[in-house]
Amino acid sequence: MNAEIFKYTQTFELELGQQIDELEIGFHTYGRLNKEKDNVVWICHALTANADVFDWWKGFVGSGSIFNPEEHFIVCANILGSPYGTTNPLSTNPVTGQPYYQAFPQFTIRDMVKAHQLLADHLQIDHIHMLIGGSLGGQQAMEWSITEPERIKNLILIATNAKHSPWGIAFNESQRLAISADRTFYANTPNGGQKGLKAARSIALLSYRGYKPYGITQQENSDDISDNYRASSYQNYQGQKLVNRFNAYSYWYLTKAMDSHNVGRSRNGVEKALSLIKARTLVIGIKSDILFPIEEQEYLFKHIPKSAFSELDSFYGHDGFLIDTEALTNIITSFFKTDVKGKIIELQRTA
Repeated sequence: MNAEIFKYTQTFELELGQQIDELEIGFHTYGRLNKEKDNVVWICHALTANADVFDWWKGFVGSGSIFNPEEHFIVCANILGSPYGTTNPLSTNPVTGQPYYQAFPQFTIRDMVKAHQLLADHLQIDHIHMLIGGSLGGQQAMEWSITEPERIKNLILIATNAKHSPWGIAFNESQRLAISADRTFYANTPNGGQKGLKAARSIALLSYRGYKPYGITQQENSDDISDNYRASSYQNYQGQKLVNRFNAYSYWYLTKAMDSHNVGRSRNGVEKALSLIKARTLVIGIKSDILFPIEEQEYLFKHIPKSAFSELDSFYGHDGFLIDTEALTNIITSFFKTDVKGKIIELQRTA
């Protein structure tokens, strides 16, 4: 495993017209690129994850897993705006010599993908055997497969959508309202907006899980309790857990970027954009997902040319793809043909 920083020496032009100078991209690689350069597995991470995919996707990626460093050259890059090695609102603005904070330029999913493409060029990766992403990671993987259809051979899209829904945007706006209600957010300090971020994470958790998981995992054991509920403690704990590892400014901009996701923008509509994907595509939806409901993945399956579709029956809602890794692995191995060594060679079922 290698943790590295790629420094881009030219001006990075953003979709909405602004730019970033001295862009840095943090990334991890695992395994080695083979002579044929046909063993690349590129994983796009979700909202608050990082480039160390072996840490947050155990059981799906790693030694002994379906995607492993013994067979594959695995790459995961930290996304633009995220505070794990890539230029973000707490980075130093080379113009002012001070952190950007709220002066950070607004960026989109397409800008994240553009940064990935620069890194792929730097790593001399001409073709990606398997591109994978869930949630916001799936939005990135989809955009990449549209902008560079010849580069991507196989594509796995999990619990994601072709454009972010009004429901998803409403959740993100509610989280930003919580952050902006914290006056310290406007102080422009590294710890600014922490109380707001804690509240925002609490809101987000409701969309990641849903009614039934809370009803079982946070249920009280006594009828006599009238305060200090398990569910309350859980929300506080999870909110603080994010505060300890993230910052409010990155969170603000990343949710804005997620809201911007629409593959149909400047492409004559969503269906036209999806038709540009040439990769053999497996779309996976989660039955209990209330944030990215399964009809959004069914829509992708309907409009991506060489695609297959499967449902992940997980109790954990949107987070199911991070938790039920054995079931996820079983779905992928059943939909892709493998050679005698178990290496994925092609998609079995197509539209």
